[in-house]
Amino acid sequence: MATDAGNPIPRFPADFLWGVSTSAHQIEGAADEREASVWDVFTAGPGRVKDGSTAAVACDHYHRHREDVALLAGLGVDAYRFSVSWPRVNSPGGLDFYDRLVDELCAVGVRPVPTLFHWDLPASLDWLRRDTADRFAEYVSVVAERLGDRVTKWITLNEPAEHTLLGHALGAHAPGRQLLFDALPVAHHQLLAHGLAVRALRAAGAADIGIANSHGPTWPASADPADTEAAGFYDVLLNRLFAEPVILGQYPEGMGELMPGDVQEDLKVIAEPVDWYGINYYAPARVGAPVGTDSEYGGLALPAELPFSVRQIEGRAVTDFGWPIVPEGLTELLCGFRETYGDRLPPIIVTENGCSYDGLDDQDRIAYLDAHIRALHTAMAAGVDVRGYFVWSLMDNFEWAEGYQRRFGLVHVDYQTLKRTPKASYHWFRDLLRAQR
Repeated sequence: MATDAGNPIPRFPADFLWGVSTSAHQIEGAADEREASVWDVFTAGPGRVKDGSTAAVACDHYHRHREDVALLAGLGVDAYRFSVSWPRVNSPGGLDFYDRLVDELCAVGVRPVPTLFHWDLPASLDWLRRDTADRFAEYVSVVAERLGDRVTKWITLNEPAEHTLLGHALGAHAPGRQLLFDALPVAHHQLLAHGLAVRALRAAGAADIGIANSHGPTWPASADPADTEAAGFYDVLLNRLFAEPVILGQYPEGMGELMPGDVQEDLKVIAEPVDWYGINYYAPARVGAPVGTDSEYGGLALPAELPFSVRQIEGRAVTDFGWPIVPEGLTELLCGFRETYGDRLPPIIVTENGCSYDGLDDQDRIAYLDAHIRALHTAMAAGVDVRGYFVWSLMDNFEWAEGYQRRFGLVHVDYQTLKRTPKASYHWFRDLLRAQR
């Protein structure tokens, strides 16, 4: 995929927020200096991570964060989206690390944007239990009290859809459960935790709060009614189930009845107003009726008993992860959100967008980012209120069940020496940001 090299990327508004994202479990390491998370337990089991690795060391960001802050300063981003590890905060001195990190970011003029939950649940807790949402709100209050004098932009949860589906329905991620539709309480309790966290942050004086949900267009495999029905159900399960309770204060038709507790009262909490809505975008999904055998979702086998199958999007280049490259899907997604939710839709921030490619001269990543940033600008020109864009990721890292086989970073990490080396895409993004100012 070539960039549109003959034309510069269009200008974005002067106050547009440019950033990069990471998550604690994927980069921090220092696992022996915090309590265990569900991911520590999961990766200790044989065969659960493709290369047999763990995140015990990862990028050792915990001990090398000053070097990484210098990389952020050199990149010239406005903001850095990182996550706070709940298990680390629960451990002696753990919150001190984030205190130092925030200070160092502020010192170089990079805005700290913490995500308060990015999948690394303390091993003692369980999203199947409702009280985990209450424990989350308590933890959020502790973090906000400590960091809220310098942190002005907050994210409650990252991708509850994937954490529900991959971790609790299919068993491919921590905690490794295979509950299929019995995992729905996990979705509800995470959404409830989001609403309680918004309340806790507001009580601490926060005024700029969002959530980072993953979304992508759902394309029926054909016009056959069986395919369109299956695609509609998939869209409910992966998109609407997590957007509409936050944006509209309601579940899609038929889904609320499947959730635990007093759902209507809980929805009042879940729908606490947010200041913006975060979208992580990677690719659309082509979905059809069940095919009688396993299908695939992002390289993961889906059981044949599901009421849909995920099909290959043909005629598209793919990343090293095998994900199709569809930049115009981002335009379609954003315009679709605006059309569907109208004035109820808060301003949007693209909280993740990126791709897996090997190599230091990563021209394919440059082409990918170039095309997606142009697609984002097209959506904005069509009237979608988008306030920021974060690349996933600052550096190569532990890619969950893929281990260290997938490299999403603008910065290369040698996992033997932990040496950081900026890639061609790092320099390209730096130059883009300079041109935008």
